[in-house]
This record gives sequence, structure tokens and C-alpha cells, in this order.
Amino acid sequence: MNPWEILAAGFGLANVVLLARRSVWNYPCGMAMVAILAFVFWDARLYAVAGLQLFFFAAQLHGLLSWLKAPASDGQVLVRRLPRRGWPVVLVAGTGASLLLALLLAQTDAAAPISDGAVAAWSLVAQLLTNGRHVESWPLWVGINIISIGLYASQGLWVTMALYGAFLVVALWSWRLWHRALPA
Repeated sequence: MNPWEILAAGFGLANVVLLARRSVWNYPCGMAMVAILAFVFWDARLYAVAGLQLFFFAAQLHGLLSWLKAPASDGQVLVRRLPRRGWPVVLVAGTGASLLLALLLAQTDAAAPISDGAVAAWSLVAQLLTNGRHVESWPLWVGINIISIGLYASQGLWVTMALYGAFLVVALWSWRLWHRALPA
């Protein structure tokens, strides 16, 4: 077992539990996790998700700054719904980026171009929705985590696979918590 993978998993678990609780402190844990995972994924030749970690680092920083300014109650940021007109944009962006990344990765020695590209593309979309405090980010994270479990298992990244299994459980829990926290 890769000790870096284990360390990243610890930061990742702290990140998603704090995120579910709508605590701004999720972001420093997330930044540590993605910095470590970038190297783990690159070593496994999962280039899209390795590169995705660079985006995630910047997105974590952006989320931290956004959430620090967001309205809050009891130390938890307020959440909101994605406007209806936002869904077509989400679907086109996720699908288009998935196809583009899969085509690009197929030109390299990438271990799993289709699933690697899909996880990376949809994660970009879901992270932007999370930073915007949209409850609709969670069903996307559920799907991403399901695909990620298979992807990381196929590459023998067992600790990361288990981490994404935990992420799946937390995503389901978070979806419920955030839905309950929506303003009436």
C-alpha cells in the first residue's frame, strides 16, 4: 500500500465530512488531499484525474474564498438550488468535456481513457456546483463516485477505491443534509 494514498484518504474523509456539514474548514483538507492525489494518479497513468487535481486545488481555494463570504447560519453556509435553466448547461458541459477528454486520452498511454475522462469532466462540473453551494452537486458526486470506484479498482488503487466508496456514502448523506438545509 502506498502511504501517500493512505494520507490522501485521511484528508479526503475529513474534507467530505466537513463539506457535508457545510463547514468552510473542508477546503484546507481538500487542498491537502488533491495535492497528494495528483502524484498518486500520475504514477498510475490516470492522467486526466491527475491533471484534475490541479483544477481541484484551484477550485478548493476558490471555494474557500467564496464560502468565507457566503451567508451562514450557525457556522454553516447556506445552500441553494440550481436554476432550471442551469441543467442544460450542466449536461452539455459534462458530456462534451467527457467526450473530448476521452478522445485526447486515447492518443496517449492512459490506462483508462473513457472512465478517466468522464470522472475528470464530471468532477469539474460537480466541483463548480459545490463551490456555488448548489444542492444539485450531490447527485453528480454520487455518479462520479460510482464510476471512480470501478476506475480505481481496475488500476489496483485499493485505498483510493475504498476512499471513493466512503465518498459515495458521504455524498448520499450530504445530498440529504443539504436538501434539508434549503431555504423554505
